[in-house]
Amino acid sequence: MSDPFMQAAIEQAELGLAEGGIPIGSVLVIDGKIVGRGHNQRVQKGSCTLHAEMDCLENAGRLQAADYRRAVLYSTLSPCDMCSGTVLLYGIPKVVIGENQTFQGPEAYLQSRGVELVNLQDERCKSLMQQFIAARPALWFEDIGE
Repeated sequence: MSDPFMQAAIEQAELGLAEGGIPIGSVLVIDGKIVGRGHNQRVQKGSCTLHAEMDCLENAGRLQAADYRRAVLYSTLSPCDMCSGTVLLYGIPKVVIGENQTFQGPEAYLQSRGVELVNLQDERCKSLMQQFIAARPALWFEDIGE
């Protein structure tokens, strides 16, 4: 893949899987530099909110509003309602998604609120999720609230 930022998000997803968690990864990029990395840690930390995007933003630390307005959030999977709400709350203008075939969050709503979405339909992202869902469907459904 030619996009080094999505590659970094995929590496986070693989780390989460290796830890026994759900293989979703995310990075926050500001001015062409990664300022935060994260992966879904609901299993590892017994958390109800540590989706990849939330972990990534937490790891980026406190930022100024102007920083978020220059940011791009990368996620290996289409962000859920919670993570999409955080994108809107902080005014992140662009989200790059690895894929939305295994799960699709409120993408149309994000776009209606002015967020630019880029969907790469990356085969590695799809494969990671498809294999995980086939192997651990109960954990997946727990993660998406079903």
